[in-house]
Amino acid sequence: MAKEKEVKTNAMRFLEKKKIPYEAKSYECDEFIDGTVVADKLGQPYSETFKTLIAKGKSEYYCFLLPVDRELDLKKAAKSVGEKSVELIHVKDITAITGYVRGGCTPIGMKKQFKTVVHSSAEGLPLFYISGGKIGLQIKLSPIELVGSIGGKFEDIIL
Repeated sequence: MAKEKEVKTNAMRFLEKKKIPYEAKSYECDEFIDGTVVADKLGQPYSETFKTLIAKGKSEYYCFLLPVDRELDLKKAAKSVGEKSVELIHVKDITAITGYVRGGCTPIGMKKQFKTVVHSSAEGLPLFYISGGKIGLQIKLSPIELVGSIGGKFEDIIL
């Protein structure tokens, strides 16, 4: 029998091109599920499993990563990117803006690289988990290497 070829996502190709080590972790899922459910399925701590949220400022989009069990503070998020205010994009717009589906959105390998802010709690972690670019896939990697590879930064952006 032929071995099934692993399908690479844009996020995986990006990391490989930048020579950033990562580990892909798959889970069974056909549709969007909450990040805390994903963390529970994979036995990952919430504090090390981050969700990706996309927000729009006056004329630009921004990417924010925060622990799955926390909420984005829109005022802190806006300040972190030099905007007066930002608002989360509508779920129906995620694919058109990022190229990813809800539940598979990740800060790497998007149609366009947006300014990215990762919650400061990740800065002290050796590794953390983010979406791998499709539903049913998580990527474990260094937050420092991720932020360095996309020109992002760490800041306190949660309530």
